[in-house]
Amino acid sequence: MDQYKTQMGGARAQGYTILMARNLILLLALCAGFAFPQTRVYELRTYTCYEGKLDALKARFRDHTIAIFNRHGMESIGYWVPQDERKNNTLIYILAHPSREAAEQHWKEFNADPEWVKARTESEADGKIVQKVDRVFMDPADFSKLK
Repeated sequence: MDQYKTQMGGARAQGYTILMARNLILLLALCAGFAFPQTRVYELRTYTCYEGKLDALKARFRDHTIAIFNRHGMESIGYWVPQDERKNNTLIYILAHPSREAAEQHWKEFNADPEWVKARTESEADGKIVQKVDRVFMDPADFSKLK
């Protein structure tokens, strides 16, 4: 009987050790995610529309563009309209990508997406919407809440 208890105690100890080792590996993996800098890149885009076309642009984003962005790994951070004299013709937004290279690939895939081509073509049936696009790729500062 004593030998049986010793064997069972050893088996329990071994099982406990394996469980604790798995938990330690998981904890180390989680900590590593916080210890190494993130490689995400942010893209600030400013669209200047032709006169009277901002509502059409906002509708295209709301009804089509954002869903297509999501499908291509383009994370929408936010969308804004200025409060100054540009409020009638400007849309500003920020996307996040895993890297600059990924951003270029995302845009290549997005522009070739048949749903995007259809949405753009249909929304521009009465003329082009966007007159000018400005874009800036950004890295977060060390004190930024976004990383």
